[in-house]
Amino acid sequence: MPVPIICLDEHVRHFAERFRKLFSKPQYQYLVIVLLGLMLCEGRRTLSGLLCQIADRPSLAGLSRFLSEAPWEAATVVTLWLRHFREMMQPKVAAELQRQRQEQPKRRGRPKQPVGTGYLIGDDSTIEKRKGKKMEGLGRHHSTTQDKRVPGHSLVESLYVLLGQRCPLAPQLYRQQAVCKAEGVPFASKIDLMETVIRTFEPVAGTVTHILLDTWYSAKRLWRAARERGFLITSGLKSNRWLRVEDPSAPQGWRWQRLSDYTAQLSASDYIQLKWPKGDDDVYVHVVTTRVRKLYSCQVVIVRLSLDAPVSQARYWARSRLGSQSTDAARAHRRTLGHRGALC
Repeated sequence: MPVPIICLDEHVRHFAERFRKLFSKPQYQYLVIVLLGLMLCEGRRTLSGLLCQIADRPSLAGLSRFLSEAPWEAATVVTLWLRHFREMMQPKVAAELQRQRQEQPKRRGRPKQPVGTGYLIGDDSTIEKRKGKKMEGLGRHHSTTQDKRVPGHSLVESLYVLLGQRCPLAPQLYRQQAVCKAEGVPFASKIDLMETVIRTFEPVAGTVTHILLDTWYSAKRLWRAARERGFLITSGLKSNRWLRVEDPSAPQGWRWQRLSDYTAQLSASDYIQLKWPKGDDDVYVHVVTTRVRKLYSCQVVIVRLSLDAPVSQARYWARSRLGSQSTDAARAHRRTLGHRGALC
């Protein structure tokens, strides 16, 4: 297979040149080798696998030292690429806001303020290490691919999506308590790591940030962190969560009801039919503004692929932006769900 020269590809060359000042000359050469290897490697992305894609390759020991011992700071690299992304997107955001202003229909009253929404998506993934024995942070984590616990690393990852452009944030290594004790490092749960991301994230100026999380991260701490920063947040809900429903017979006028039970009592007229984002499939959506126990007041969104399917197949989300149970509210949440798979 012919090996391309990095200088002939304008996009890759500009990407690598952006970080040249952060590396010595030998370190920069290894950075280029890693970039080429990752783009060309079709098999397992091990160090040996990356080197096999390079014609004039260095030693395996040299590449290993570059990644583990060489005196360059990963945090500095992350800061640089995030700053570059914000600088690149700032004029695009300004152009998008101006476009929205110009396309607004002329009518009496105060015009609507244009909005540019950026999505901060958080999730965790397990990277299996079958032969790993002495690697830092190794533990046994659940793999959704194999549906069992496997030896390897668990990474808490985040992705920033704005106007169709994606910017990955630095992944964070999650260690279990036993691993932390053995390695002598302080323990931080996945909720702790995600809260740090939310509290330290710097969005592009002039935009609204909407955080998207799955059911594992539907915790009040994360919602509080998002609210304190003025961010919107949508997180998945499990069917065993409790929501407040109106009940005139109850002493306080309402009662707690399990989400699955609430869904089971809904009729077909309580749903609206919509197109699933990025697809032609029809779904049935029910939106209710209420309060979820151990959370806040929110919009609860219930999605079913078919009204004839069992209630156990329904999917649930909680959304911080409150509003009416109108079709517009459901359509807005449908657009939000379209970004949920961007991290996968």
